[in-house]
Amino acid sequence: MITYNEAFDINHTFYRILLLLNKMEQDSVEYERIRIWDFYMAFPYEIENIRFGVKPEDRQIKKLFPKKYNPYRKIINPRKLFERMSPYQLSAFNKLASYGIIDKSFHSTGRINVIDRNKLKLILEDMDISLENRESNVLKILTTYFYNMDFYGNNGLKARTNLSEFKYDE
Repeated sequence: MITYNEAFDINHTFYRILLLLNKMEQDSVEYERIRIWDFYMAFPYEIENIRFGVKPEDRQIKKLFPKKYNPYRKIINPRKLFERMSPYQLSAFNKLASYGIIDKSFHSTGRINVIDRNKLKLILEDMDISLENRESNVLKILTTYFYNMDFYGNNGLKARTNLSEFKYDE
């Protein structure tokens, strides 16, 4: 049986990353952070498994994603799936760099720097995007709440999502 998973589609990955970069107010973000965001764009129901803090704003965000059991969307090993997405994400970033939307030095710097927002907006206009409410909510939360969250350390995004190694971070 042939099945389709948008997480392993280079064009859909390109589309998700375009949406993230467009929604992001800042022009720079860690490469690993945007990879984590992309994972949650591909699998938005996995946000319910993030370890949230005890601050009132953390609880408010957590309430938006209540845990609902659904055997058809259960991911056995999210970390392994996240790593399997890596080559598709890298290809999408290389494509963005070749279009001149992001800086080509992201490999060496570990940061995605948007250098041409006009091209980014033009490509998105050509795509004629209409997002569902859940998608737009996830997009907004990822690019605001999760942007302001520390990335490293025991309470950082890497630790809370458990998608990549965080124990040896500074």
